Amino acid sequence: MATTAEPRVALYFDFDNIVISRYDQLHGDSSYRKDTSRTKTVAPGTQAWKRLQQATVDIDAVLDFAATFGTIAIARAYADWSTPVNASYRGQLIDRAVDLVQLFPLSATKNGADIRLSVDAIEDLFMIQDLSHIVIVAGDSDYVALAQKAKKLGRYVVGIGVAGGTSRALTAACDEYADYDALLATDAAVADDEDRATSRGAEPKSSTTGAPEPEPAAEPAPAPARRRRASSKSVTDSASGDAAPESAAPAEAAAPKGSPKAVQFVAPVEPGADDAAAGTTRNPGRLLLKALELLRAKNDQEWQGSSAVKNQMLRMDPSFQERRLGFPTFTDFLKSRGGVVELDETPGNNRVRIRPKKG
Repeated sequence: MATTAEPRVALYFDFDNIVISRYDQLHGDSSYRKDTSRTKTVAPGTQAWKRLQQATVDIDAVLDFAATFGTIAIARAYADWSTPVNASYRGQLIDRAVDLVQLFPLSATKNGADIRLSVDAIEDLFMIQDLSHIVIVAGDSDYVALAQKAKKLGRYVVGIGVAGGTSRALTAACDEYADYDALLATDAAVADDEDRATSRGAEPKSSTTGAPEPEPAAEPAPAPARRRRASSKSVTDSASGDAAPESAAPAEAAAPKGSPKAVQFVAPVEPGADDAAAGTTRNPGRLLLKALELLRAKNDQEWQGSSAVKNQMLRMDPSFQERRLGFPTFTDFLKSRGGVVELDETPGNNRVRIRPKKG
């Protein structure tokens, strides 16, 4: 069997579990089942509609964190995708190459995701022996046996769950556990880095330690920053898929006044077709900052090797290519971001860090 030095990760979402846990964390125990149902659409402007927007699960935050452990070789999400809330995430999951496993409800409250997910995971561990990590996105104590078995088979087990909705036994059974709110803190740090860069304006910066920054190359306009706001579209529009990207409106303006038509909640989406045509699906500057923040949180080091940073960026967005952005090398791309990052090219070093705060 061919093996590589790159760690390989298997990621499994119990999607209902994480969505319901997040909703109940923000709005109170059992609120999700009170406010929604498997077949009911949520009308815009209602309290449930606003609550769903607030509790939207950030798919990118979970997948980007999982990518810090290695190449994501398997990614599956288990749920009943015919329900309105789950269906609203399908586009995002498919865009990130996550396989959607359909589970029809076995009863009013159970869909059997825990059994199906565990069986598939154990089968994958035996069939694909070079899987080094298994990431379980769920908080149910039903996954304790899976975590214990995976550890027994020599895999590194990572759990991701919502505070207040994760079993203490599952946390203890994992080699590493990440709280979902901590993943969102990484995005908040990236936003803070961008704000600081904006506040510096066009002031020239030194891109290398002890050396002046060369004049940056002309850079094509980056892809639009990824939005995570919730939006809504009508059930008819959602089924036909004919909605134009330019017609998308912010969450606050999504509810049409006086419209009698029931509107289905749709999780926040990113511009897809236009970005794909442009080459990269994520803003290159934000992608760089996200990679640096994730690596810094993982190894607690301020300086990161340039090759490790680029590798992490490719794990998060395989379409990233500095040449498409007009830079012959990745180092040139880093130098063009001298207002946000600092490059160390002293002999024996080729590393980068987020430019520290002044004072």
